Amino acid sequence: MYISQELRQKSIAEYLLYMWQVEDIIRAYDCSLTRLRREYISRFECDDEQRDELTDWYGNLVTMMNGEGKRESGHLQINQIVVQQLAELHAQLLGSTKFPFYTAQYYKVLPFIVELRNRGDKNQNEIETCLNALYGTMMLRLQKREISPDTKHAIAEITTFIGLLSDYYLKDKEEGLEFE
Repeated sequence: MYISQELRQKSIAEYLLYMWQVEDIIRAYDCSLTRLRREYISRFECDDEQRDELTDWYGNLVTMMNGEGKRESGHLQINQIVVQQLAELHAQLLGSTKFPFYTAQYYKVLPFIVELRNRGDKNQNEIETCLNALYGTMMLRLQKREISPDTKHAIAEITTFIGLLSDYYLKDKEEGLEFE
């Protein structure tokens, strides 16, 4: 909860990846708040008030996942909305002549996006495709699995691109961007 609040202020992309990980953690505990509290939340070093806040936060997420039918897979609506907002901002940035660096970075990663979409879900928007690649790589690293040099290169480019989009997202929320 505390990490998510901090990430949401700092980097919306990191926030999403973190929230996707939280969804997977909740699934690992069978969407059971009792198990989460006993086997996961109890391991956190925090006072009783913070533990209660964490339990409430996880409880709300469990309720949403159960209510939205996300017990097995998929992302919560609150996270899907953020992905959609990023996709809409992406389209606005590409449609404007005021952001040539962003457009150049996009065309730099476009071959990777095309390759990923050909291998996976062709119905996902480009931003979700990139985020899924980042999340998948994060999971491979956590599992200490080998990542090929080509994949490392692609992920580095995608990371730069998504980082730039994330920066524009925060700037748009704080100051508002002018697209023309």
